[in-house]
Amino acid sequence: MDYWNELEVIEHKNWEAFVISKQRPTNLHLFTTHAEKTLWDANFKRGDGLLFGNEGKGAPEKIHQWVNTNRITIPKFDHKLRSLNLAVSVGIATYEAIRQITT
Repeated sequence: MDYWNELEVIEHKNWEAFVISKQRPTNLHLFTTHAEKTLWDANFKRGDGLLFGNEGKGAPEKIHQWVNTNRITIPKFDHKLRSLNLAVSVGIATYEAIRQITT
């Protein structure tokens, strides 16, 4: 990627190191199929963080517990359909957050 050096990337050793980091966003939103609140009902603010699990298994249970009720799902056209792939989900969520923050 030709813009990689324009990004501020912070890598943490593990979840615990991330949680205690001073750079961690205060407000975190976990995107998961195990949520009641939809993307359309979410309120994003500048500085919020978006969390996504891996494509095969989602986020570990300890992260679900940590975020508590701050979990969001991306609505599907038909509830019988499988979840969206990770890259598509990240794109949808990121641009909805940007839309809310910049309008």
